Amino acid sequence: METPTVGHPRYTSKEIVARAKALYEQDIRAKVEADNKGKYLVIDIETGDYEIDADALSVMKRASAKHPNGALFAMRVGYRAMGRIGAKLKEAKL
Repeated sequence: METPTVGHPRYTSKEIVARAKALYEQDIRAKVEADNKGKYLVIDIETGDYEIDADALSVMKRASAKHPNGALFAMRVGYRAMGRIGAKLKEAKL
């Protein structure tokens, strides 16, 4: 097992990403993707609980308040990345 990252005491970054992606695909995508494309989603990988909002900072604050010690993963619904720096944002292919 990999040593957890500085950011979370129980999980490595790879574990957080893998669990979040699995939760999104299995339980969340069908509920949110059609009506929330482009919004920000934060998943607590331990509980499966999630928050969604058009504002990235608001959604992260809300998720952090609900799960102060949670292993949280943030993503943008329908996109491969949260944002961009000097490049065009591409939609995820289904």
